[in-house]
Amino acid sequence: MKKHNFSAGPCILPQDVFKEASQAILDFNDSGLSILEISHRSKDFVDVMDEARNLALELLGLEGKGYKALFLQGGASMQFLMVAYNLLETKAGYINTGTWSDKAIKEAKLFGEVAEVASSKEANFNYIPKGFILPENLDYLHLTSNNTIFGTQIKHFPEVDCPLICDMSSDIFSREIDFNQFDLIYAGAQKNMGPAGTTLIVVREDILGKVTRKIPSMLDYQTHISKGSMFNTPPVYAVYISMLTMRWLKEQGGVKAIEEINNKKATLLYSEIELNPLFKGFAAKEDRSTMNATFSLTDGDLKDAFDAMWKEAGINGLNGHRSVGGYRASMYNALSMDSVGVLVDVMSELERKA
Repeated sequence: MKKHNFSAGPCILPQDVFKEASQAILDFNDSGLSILEISHRSKDFVDVMDEARNLALELLGLEGKGYKALFLQGGASMQFLMVAYNLLETKAGYINTGTWSDKAIKEAKLFGEVAEVASSKEANFNYIPKGFILPENLDYLHLTSNNTIFGTQIKHFPEVDCPLICDMSSDIFSREIDFNQFDLIYAGAQKNMGPAGTTLIVVREDILGKVTRKIPSMLDYQTHISKGSMFNTPPVYAVYISMLTMRWLKEQGGVKAIEEINNKKATLLYSEIELNPLFKGFAAKEDRSTMNATFSLTDGDLKDAFDAMWKEAGINGLNGHRSVGGYRASMYNALSMDSVGVLVDVMSELERKA
């Protein structure tokens, strides 16, 4: 039985993507070679990389606006380092909304002064800080758009007079945003775009080359731009799957169309959490993520019964992160409304039986 996959990552992917990718493992483009063994310098793969980079800019509405798309390795964790290496000269600002922001701040401190402009740490990151005042003369402001662990999401991005950087690992391509306001976006593929192994970076080229330090070749965005994301051997299969997923998204109607579906899924689940007295949400209502819903039982004695019920229903990956406990339902782009309906039915059934 195919599971209803609510795992936070690696994420659920479209079935159509799996089918095409499985064929490519056996024979890619009728070449007689697997996608796993073709040369990354071959025309077949160069075409994949070019299409992936172009699709990323198209879906974000950034074509022809001075941005470059890269597919690199090392996950978002490598970007915590690379952002600061390439952009931090004197002082950078960070909004701390959770574990990943914390990690980004730690890396940035290796390269210059870091101002923690605002934080929700005192409430175990269950809300997004608002109304903060930015220090003057920042090299950039860094945000995390969606917090996978805590289930919060930035709904309104601040207007700033410095470069705006955003980690969008867990909600990339899930909702319409004016992406022109960002100077650099990065996203590990494994949350909402593809398998683990590659990271999308979209950067406005004119913010680069301004720090005085020497940057190692592998950590320099300009190196990777000049080589079309192929300065070193790229993660061929991860880029290919990401390209197929972006193709699929475009066929669904793009980001605007998928946002409508994502909002319906989130509304269905959060309505059950609100109406069912056996459950309570973790994140502040105004900051609830459409990608990762965090919640818990109001009566811990029902845990064994609830766990048995959702597992019997074919649900996977519902346990919450240890930092929060309870449950976490990740509703990425490829998760169907039917899967959310199955979870809601289980929650309603628990109420009837309790």
